[in-house]
Amino acid sequence: MALQLAVPLDAGAFPHACIEDLRGTDAAPSDAQLAQFAVAALIEEAQLTPKPALVDARGSGAHRDLDLPLMLRSARALEPTFATLAHVSRDRVPSATLRTELAQIGRAGEHDMMRATNGSNAHRGAIWIVGLLVAGAAIASGDAHAPGAPRTSHAHSLAVRVCGIGAQIACFPDRFAAPADSHGERVRKRYHVGGARQEAQDGFPHVIGVGLPALHGARAKGIGAKTKRASTTLLASRNATAADFETVLEAMRAGQIPDRALN
Repeated sequence: MALQLAVPLDAGAFPHACIEDLRGTDAAPSDAQLAQFAVAALIEEAQLTPKPALVDARGSGAHRDLDLPLMLRSARALEPTFATLAHVSRDRVPSATLRTELAQIGRAGEHDMMRATNGSNAHRGAIWIVGLLVAGAAIASGDAHAPGAPRTSHAHSLAVRVCGIGAQIACFPDRFAAPADSHGERVRKRYHVGGARQEAQDGFPHVIGVGLPALHGARAKGIGAKTKRASTTLLASRNATAADFETVLEAMRAGQIPDRALN
């Protein structure tokens, strides 16, 4: 069936941030703006419909403890976390020390998320993935606006820079991380896939090599503003974790995915 774009639901009370607002200016995005961009991305990804077997405007898909209102609450609850990640990263360089600080902020953000969702894990992976990109953007924006720095309006070059910084951070160990025994980690080992961790450490190749070219190509064809929401399908397809993959498999075997989720 043709892709049906979701109409924004419950979008009020949140200032819809758009990175296009900064185009043509010399201003670096503030910590608050980067946080708003991150939350807006999570909201648009959640609202994108259809996403077979995932939470969307039609329902919970294969999930038992998540729905769209909960995903939106979770996303908004993470705005202070993303702002803090940006603030701590600004004027820094990737290092083991910065990695440790960001991890501690991320874990605090997980607690905020869990409080907002009554214990459901809605965005733990996004704290990692989007958090690294927020940190990378904060560092890259400082580089771009430093005295004598070359000016570039090439969005792809900036994206590569942001993803590269995020990858450098991701390659440092998290010294205080608890032993991983999550569903996603077990499936990653079982199916020998890199998952979100490897995607980040490799510099987000699916973002740079798949998502952004598709977005830019669609814009060049004049598809317009809807492209932004549609393009999140590509990013969501990669950021869907091994846990999502296993959940879908189990649900299919048990006949728990309604027919409409697979349309």
